[in-house]
Amino acid sequence: MSISVLGAGAFGTALAIAISRETDVVLWGRDAAHVAEMQASRQNAKRLPDALFPTQLTVTDDLKLACRNNVILLAVPMQKLAGFVQSHRQILSSKTLVACCKGVDQSSGLGPVETIAKHVPDAQSAILTGPSFAADIAKGLPTALTLACADEDVGEALQQAISTPALRLYRTTDTTGAALGGAFKNVIAIACGVAMGAGLGESARAALMTRGFAEMTRLAQVRGGLPATLVGLSGFGDLTLTCTSNQSRNYQLGLALGAGQEFDDRITVEGAATARALRDVAIAQNIDLPITVTIAAILDKTMDVRAAMVALLSRPLKEE
Repeated sequence: MSISVLGAGAFGTALAIAISRETDVVLWGRDAAHVAEMQASRQNAKRLPDALFPTQLTVTDDLKLACRNNVILLAVPMQKLAGFVQSHRQILSSKTLVACCKGVDQSSGLGPVETIAKHVPDAQSAILTGPSFAADIAKGLPTALTLACADEDVGEALQQAISTPALRLYRTTDTTGAALGGAFKNVIAIACGVAMGAGLGESARAALMTRGFAEMTRLAQVRGGLPATLVGLSGFGDLTLTCTSNQSRNYQLGLALGAGQEFDDRITVEGAATARALRDVAIAQNIDLPITVTIAAILDKTMDVRAAMVALLSRPLKEE
């Protein structure tokens, strides 16, 4: 399989670096000046400094050239994925498209795989998700991810093509469960950051992680996901990493909200849009997602942070 990565942000660059240690990879970026910089310096100093490109990594701003390969990793932010695949559906037609973003589209309520299927219906679609930070992947540190593809044969071929000695992929056909785990954990990471930023302590964070996992599982089952998927890398694994690490942008946003501090709005935080999208799903389908609804209200500034956290942690007592 020939592989391209579309999107020269930190995560797309890290994947391209990791995979190109084993095989030829094309990395596409939309900004010609940025691409020229990367070609000259053999690194993405803007997004992922100090990670040199292997010799088998080619960088280009020519989308047609990048899409000559038959496997395309889409490292595009979730809220821009629909527009991107719709605009380029002809060139992406009949390819194997692997979403490398996490979230729910705020306009449609669709996840990454559903978004691809809607706009490029003749493509094979999959999602790569799980506990990972771009810097770790680029350094070659051990990382395990979930590769979800409804077609088992395509999934197995992708697993063999993308895995490396340090980047280990575990396969499932449950694209719904894998995608929702990756999306939901960002919302819960914001909640955990809020609790820590507000000084509510580690025990409060543990409670939010646990009850957040229950919300994640509840929604996944309603949408046809498998509980077994959620206890794996794409659910529990990613939730654990994102809710406890200062490297997480979602957690950092929560910390800022909890402490009443400003947060740089130029930083992409997928969990913010996902919280609002899942809040709308919860209301429309009458699904009990109290943490999600609360975080959406905090983001929309319709609820005070401390009052919201106290309300969450003093919900009616019931069986677990």
